[in-house]
Amino acid sequence: MALSPEAPQARRHFLLGAIALGALALAGCQTRPQPVEPGPVTGPAPTQPNLPAGEDRNRVALLVPLSGDNAGVGTSISNAAKMAILDFETAKVRLTIYDTAGAGGAAAAARKAIEDGSGVILGPLLSDNVRAVAPVAKSAGVPVIAFSNDEEVAGDNVYIMGFTPTQSIVRSVRWAADQGAKNYSAIVPSGEYGQRASRAFLSVVDDVNGDVRALEVYNRQRANIDEAVAKVNARGPVDAILIADSGRIASYASSRLQLNGRLMGTELWAAEDDLGKTRSLQGAIYAAVPDGRFDQLVARYRARYNVAPFRLASMGYDATLLVIRASRSEWKFGERFPTRMLRDEGGFEGVDGIFRFDRNGIAQRSLEVRRVTASGTQTADAAPTSF
Repeated sequence: MALSPEAPQARRHFLLGAIALGALALAGCQTRPQPVEPGPVTGPAPTQPNLPAGEDRNRVALLVPLSGDNAGVGTSISNAAKMAILDFETAKVRLTIYDTAGAGGAAAAARKAIEDGSGVILGPLLSDNVRAVAPVAKSAGVPVIAFSNDEEVAGDNVYIMGFTPTQSIVRSVRWAADQGAKNYSAIVPSGEYGQRASRAFLSVVDDVNGDVRALEVYNRQRANIDEAVAKVNARGPVDAILIADSGRIASYASSRLQLNGRLMGTELWAAEDDLGKTRSLQGAIYAAVPDGRFDQLVARYRARYNVAPFRLASMGYDATLLVIRASRSEWKFGERFPTRMLRDEGGFEGVDGIFRFDRNGIAQRSLEVRRVTASGTQTADAAPTSF
């Protein structure tokens, strides 16, 4: 099966053809491993892969948690990456998987990967682990394509593929504005996710010449949520209200909001398939990557591993496709990974639709707007097919 540029457009993308790609709601990672302080790289940084004699494959390291609280997610990502290798029957890439939850944590895994001659690192998953890996990889001149959604860890040799709240909120607000929304309110959780959601919300409402009536921050406790909801209700009716949190929190908060306009969520809602069971969420919208190809991947993953993958498995598949494509074109054996190809403005296409990395190393994605229904969701606005 070929991996080649799309002829009609300048955009380079992965021609997936009959490769099946698919959608299980991601069970959230409730406990995060403690961050590991990065240590120095032992020995001189390799200038080219340190491969065994007679082996002419580019070495790729996949750093994911294979033990500990997030082992299920890490295993799904690693299995999907191995499926990509098998699907494209490539003899030019050797994928080696390292456990970021093992002894020494993510930094130790990165050092071992570099000592083994890896020319690019896929992963890790958590932002704390990305921070630990980044200086180790940078000192060796090895790029990192991480699965984090934390925009703060991107840049300076690190590229992130995670689904970010910023892009989801921007897509939803712009669509709501196109439907006539002018006045907006929001409730957001405290912490890093809430801060990013707040910045994105304020920025995009300003961009669409809207008016923010209320922006309330809460801790994830019922009393705090009730207080935030009461303050939003006190500001009067608006055209759209954002709840920048999980479906579980949204179900609780929405039943207490005085809803006269549209309710909006974030990409977190894509991890749950029973939102419509809460009557107050029916009709709400959120933006996420399309699920069609991922649904196909799920079927094939089940057939191979007899279990459904976590939703983030798609990033393992797509990241591996990216390095396979590089090995078939610009990444010559014995040379450094060509990071210039990651900055292709035309972008790429994979399981989760089209994406490209911006100048800050953040994956820009084409998102669809979904509307919550009593039985699931329906597409309110399809994802664009090109940038």
